[in-house]
Amino acid sequence: MRSLTAKLLDRLILLAASVSMVARQYDVPDRKFWTGISSGRPYLIVTLICVIGVFGAFTPFQALSERKRVERRSAIRQEILTHYGRMVGLAIRARPPVELQDLGLHVWRIRRSLRHPLHGYLQRVATYRLGSTPTTRTFAPPRGVGVVGLCWERNTEVSVDVGKLAASLTDREAFEAYRASHGAAAVMGLSWTEFQRVRHRGAVFASPVRGATGGFRGCVSVDASHGHDSLDVPDLWHEINSLCSRLGHGGLDDI
Repeated sequence: MRSLTAKLLDRLILLAASVSMVARQYDVPDRKFWTGISSGRPYLIVTLICVIGVFGAFTPFQALSERKRVERRSAIRQEILTHYGRMVGLAIRARPPVELQDLGLHVWRIRRSLRHPLHGYLQRVATYRLGSTPTTRTFAPPRGVGVVGLCWERNTEVSVDVGKLAASLTDREAFEAYRASHGAAAVMGLSWTEFQRVRHRGAVFASPVRGATGGFRGCVSVDASHGHDSLDVPDLWHEINSLCSRLGHGGLDDI
């Protein structure tokens, strides 16, 4: 049961019991109606009072829903950490190896705002990295922007050797010429300023989290400062896609 549903259920039961008490007090719709109901049922008023007290003070359905949600959140985080640990192992064994604290795993989910009311944007809802550097920068791309935005647009796995792009596109003129010649997708839909902010993550991989009907709901991305070709192996994609599959079966809502 979702938290909002549980909260509404608590409120509806409390409201129904309160209205019943008031109606009984003022004989609504009439005294005969309440006499017929309470006749032989001396516990009725006590029950209504108990219901009002319990649901007003403890909101039991909401409390149960929150407890279940905490349990699910703990379980999904444990699964994410398990997959992340395996990815770190793959990164360390890569040639050249990726430093332990460098590999980052991010979970993204579609959100909507006044700026993006229809299609929405991708919000990073979780980040896993063993080190405090590099600092995770604010990034909330719409569809088609960034590796995660391309993943959304295509609804399939996407990887980009950002380091290779950064090595060749060293100034605005070269960047704009390359974008004009090869299209926006060739530079991940980014502007020169946006590219400057993300170019330090030289290898980026993203895979979609799909709902029951196959529609895109979010994605999982993995990035490192270098080593795209050495990380672009079936074992890494297996870990990413396994995690995406798990999140697609309800886990994404529990992060």
